Amino acid sequence: SQKPDGSLVCESAFTYMEHKQINDKKTGNIKVTLAKLTESVPLSINEDGKHHYQFMGREHTFSDEAQRKLGELLDKNTQQIITINGLNYVHKDINGEQVLVLHNGRSIVIDGLRFIEKEGTIYANVVNWWKMTDGENGKIKLTEAQSKLTRPNGAVTINGIPSSMENQLLPVGTLEQIKGETNPEAKSVGPIEFLADLSQEDTTFTTWKSQNMDFDDDILTVYYPMQRSGPDTMTPGQYFKVKTPIQRLDFISLMMALFFGTAALPHILIRYYTVPSPAAARKSTIVAIAAIGFFYVLTMFLGLGAAINNVLNLESSNMSAPLLARSFGTVIFAIISAVAFATVLGTVSGLIVASSGAVAHDLLDRYCGMNMTEKQKVGVGKLAAIAVGLVAIILGITFKGVNVTFLVGLAFAVAASANLPSILMLLFWKKTTAQGIVASIVIGIASAVGLIIFSPVMYELYGLDGTTAPIPLKSPGIVSIPLSFITLIVVSLMTQKKNQEVAA
Repeated sequence: SQKPDGSLVCESAFTYMEHKQINDKKTGNIKVTLAKLTESVPLSINEDGKHHYQFMGREHTFSDEAQRKLGELLDKNTQQIITINGLNYVHKDINGEQVLVLHNGRSIVIDGLRFIEKEGTIYANVVNWWKMTDGENGKIKLTEAQSKLTRPNGAVTINGIPSSMENQLLPVGTLEQIKGETNPEAKSVGPIEFLADLSQEDTTFTTWKSQNMDFDDDILTVYYPMQRSGPDTMTPGQYFKVKTPIQRLDFISLMMALFFGTAALPHILIRYYTVPSPAAARKSTIVAIAAIGFFYVLTMFLGLGAAINNVLNLESSNMSAPLLARSFGTVIFAIISAVAFATVLGTVSGLIVASSGAVAHDLLDRYCGMNMTEKQKVGVGKLAAIAVGLVAIILGITFKGVNVTFLVGLAFAVAASANLPSILMLLFWKKTTAQGIVASIVIGIASAVGLIIFSPVMYELYGLDGTTAPIPLKSPGIVSIPLSFITLIVVSLMTQKKNQEVAA
């Protein structure tokens, strides 16, 4: 059996239970075959006299109460064993009569895991999943997968063992071979040579895919490894599928959100208030764009570094950079974590300041005509900041586990739908009115958020099938941005006679 590190060592006995064939929904072909096995892992006693066992490269220990139960399991005085003709028997009460039954070892369940005693040794019966493929000479090859089982009562099992701080899904992401060599000598290479070596036909990546299944009353996710060549992995444009018309529209929609949303993000717009002159604003824009562009190039190397250094998190790609930094030591990990925290703090503070200022000054004081004093504006701004922060926390919890890149695309789409038409039309169209701007902002936000709520990604968060979502697009920009522009133009033209003043 092949372990995750590529070794072919069988460390314990296996009992076959069942296997499942997963078919591709589109083609009907077999996508993968997964085998459910029970692995009997022997326990040993450490220097402190406590039981522990090794499984998937990790040491697992027990609480004091569990240690006591395991000790009772080994106590031969708790159940008398009688040997007849080389076979072990024990007394058992059946319908009020004491009869001898064949002794196959005593067992006990601790934290949902069954332990069996046989001939003075305790074994942990670990149920795990493996990828089943055809091997050489007609034999079956088993490659160890990883699994996460969630029971109806909320209990979680990782790789057949109850979840804990120590027992989590193992990090993945390795190179099986590079340029045809299985264990090449480490050497320093430049960035171009690094990309070229990974793109070779005889370079092989080990990537992991997931498969969700309903297992009895439990929810099971199995993660299994796949082999991919260098060109298959490194060829650009594979993340976004553009084979069908809907996929092409979705890609265009995302690009519209990213391009137009950058000019409409409120926490970026307020940065221009800090420069002393228009010339300084233009200079800061050029410097910022250059720095951001250079950073975007570096993220490619960070991602590839994580993909080949066995640090990828199977459940979330959001932690790739910190986990890669941790592999280089505590100091680098602390620096990267501090930079990430400072970046998040700066962005969040900018958004909260912009939001609270918009509510207190623009919405209530100017638009609603409340004519508040400066002290009242400050108080309302503080309350608005608290409200915005609470909404952000709720959304963060709701979207836990969703790729951050996708969430950024949604934020850009909402910003472009709500703010961009007002900014552009106010600058370049003299017939723009205040009523048109308000209607454009309301329709832009409502349409963008509404399309997101009924999108395939949100349906999956609801626990539904994403293919049944009424809106096939993941990004709403291609619909909400033009709709916001049209709303502004129509409402502005309809309110020309009522409001001759151009919105300022």
